[in-house]
Amino acid sequence: MAIRDYRPLTPTQRFKTLSTFDEITRSKPHKSLTEVKKRSGGRNNKGRLTSRHIGGGHKQKYRKVDFKRRKHGVAAEVIGIEYDPNRTARIALIKYADGEMSYILAPDGLAPGATVMSGPTAPPGVGNSLPLSEIPLGAGIHNIEIAPGRGGQIARSAGQQATLSNREAGYALVKLPSGEIRRIHDTCCATMGQVGNVDHLNVVSGKAGRSRWKGVRPTVRGMVMNPIDHPNGGGQGKSKGGGGRQHLTSPWGQLAKGFKTRSKKKPSDRFIMQDRRVNRKKKS
Repeated sequence: MAIRDYRPLTPTQRFKTLSTFDEITRSKPHKSLTEVKKRSGGRNNKGRLTSRHIGGGHKQKYRKVDFKRRKHGVAAEVIGIEYDPNRTARIALIKYADGEMSYILAPDGLAPGATVMSGPTAPPGVGNSLPLSEIPLGAGIHNIEIAPGRGGQIARSAGQQATLSNREAGYALVKLPSGEIRRIHDTCCATMGQVGNVDHLNVVSGKAGRSRWKGVRPTVRGMVMNPIDHPNGGGQGKSKGGGGRQHLTSPWGQLAKGFKTRSKKKPSDRFIMQDRRVNRKKKS
């Protein structure tokens, strides 16, 4: 993937950088693998606003991506690489030997005409899905299962990859993109390679309108509101309020910065061998 710059003829184009979409080979999705994507506007079943800053946006259809890679031992040919408006990664349309079509996440380097396979007997090649017990140590992986048969849940966004560092006592030690080292059962499956669209982090939209196309509504800072509208509102200029330093909160008074929201007795903590914040503490 390449990034396209623009001449700064307008304020919008001054910092705008977008993808060239060179890797895209198919313009329309496979109809049988799409479904209608309903919009909530951030409202729950009672019509009350529960998620702010959601609304509008361009119409989208959901692409049914196979995160489980359920057809084991059957080779599939890559038909094309497509754009998916629902995720930052690209998706690949594959066709199995029996004629069934499916979508998978497109890893970096996967091209039309390539062959992919899933299951314990699959070779450790890019785009192939294998149990962690069959993947070579030190390999880059993505679309990793947390529980066997549940489907990939870790490292699925553009440019992400984890590293299989070790195996011991029926578990694999995987270093996640965040830096966390986690124990995962070695019967869980993962896909070889790095998720494609690697340069996505360099994309700059350039204007607020592009966020509206994506269904993201504007955000107003609490500090510029009135006291009745937000705990941080009011005051002449930037008020610190309360006789001391103002602690930033949500509209409902929850601390917004530095407040740990994760439960101290989370059952999954026993699978975390190294916390992702360790390196940050050392640097500071």
